[in-house]
Amino acid sequence: MESVNARTTSVVILGGGPGGYEAALVAAQLGAGVTLVDRDGLGGAAVLTDCVPSKALISVADELADDACELVAVNRRISALAAAQSHDIATRMERAGVRVVKGTGRLLSDSVVEATGADGTTEQLHADVVLVSTGATPRVMATAQPDGERVLTWQQIYDLTELPEHLVVVGSGVTGAELAQAYLGLGARVTLVSSRDRVLPGEDADAALVIENVFRRRGMDVLSRSRMASVTRTDSGVVVTLEDGRTVTGSHAMLAVGSVPQTRGIGLEEAGVTLTRSGHIEVDRVSRTSARGVYAAGDCTGVLPLASVAAMQGRIAMWHALGDAVAPLNLGVVSANIFTDPEIATVGISQAQLDSGLGDVDSVLLPLAGNARAKMLGITDGFVKLFSRKGSGTVCGGVVVAPRASELIFPVTLAVQHRLSVDQVASTFTVYPSLTGSIAEAARQLHHTG
Repeated sequence: MESVNARTTSVVILGGGPGGYEAALVAAQLGAGVTLVDRDGLGGAAVLTDCVPSKALISVADELADDACELVAVNRRISALAAAQSHDIATRMERAGVRVVKGTGRLLSDSVVEATGADGTTEQLHADVVLVSTGATPRVMATAQPDGERVLTWQQIYDLTELPEHLVVVGSGVTGAELAQAYLGLGARVTLVSSRDRVLPGEDADAALVIENVFRRRGMDVLSRSRMASVTRTDSGVVVTLEDGRTVTGSHAMLAVGSVPQTRGIGLEEAGVTLTRSGHIEVDRVSRTSARGVYAAGDCTGVLPLASVAAMQGRIAMWHALGDAVAPLNLGVVSANIFTDPEIATVGISQAQLDSGLGDVDSVLLPLAGNARAKMLGITDGFVKLFSRKGSGTVCGGVVVAPRASELIFPVTLAVQHRLSVDQVASTFTVYPSLTGSIAEAARQLHHTG
């Protein structure tokens, strides 16, 4: 049987973020003719206004410690880093033979995309395969309208020319927590407004408690169970009004209250693509939408808002569409990281799932304070937590709270991905002294003798 990519296949991709550019590279590798329509710059929000800038800001805050901060220089450095990464992606597109159209795209049907260039010219692109990877944008509320000066979304924070005297961060999810700690590290006074009982409400409760304690110990004012009602700009700053009537006065406010998919007004529903009530595109585990030949990847799908997941969705879409070997997306082996200090890294089953009665699972939590390498590095906060199946001892999840937890989670992810047992992990050599030694030790403590 002739595979799809045995002939010249036309692929049109809307959006140049991780889902879009990774899909473009795979499609080009498989011999398709690829056109990528991108409005904001290759790399998308992940490179230009989200992942890369925020993690760079956190790194700068760590480096500066108590030194004076010149925010214009910091933001210039961050912007240059993001631009360099975007340029590198553009170079890869050019070398792969991907045509990039700077502008916006709209589906006229499931096989025709109208591209409008930055100069206003339009062209119709006929496609055998369409991938929609248009991402998401910060959620704003009628009672808290960003102005880009005093009231900011997380994408606008890099335009500040002076360090905020008092930054009020509304929202204690991943973005809010990361940027709140970054600005605390840069020397700003920070108040974090959290509508839930604790910061990072969607994360491991033990890990979130460590982070919240660190926040408070370092001087951050954390307002738990405090839902924002409105944000108002004043002559000299902002006033954040809470639903219980309390007010918080600051110099600036940053809104981190979620995001909305960029799926409206681009012809999706007219082309037969089903959207959820929230506006996300419905996809299956190989990234197909309800319209024949139309796939979707990334934050516009609402599957899991991670750049790594978007990239994998895009690759899977092209592997499937172009007849290459493909395995469906498996969210059970996705590792994720929160770049606070210490970091929180997770993979596989969560404590919340365990507490809700999901499966027969054993767990162990091993504080890092007893690790020799941690003592040398002055690490007093953090732990390793492992989950394993009762009986088989198969590693099915883990949590690492530590500096550079994003690196330490990899051996746990390998164990989950390849269904290793705790005994196999425990019998694998680790360097002494090392933080990874605590992963092996946690596995040893999950060994069953009977």
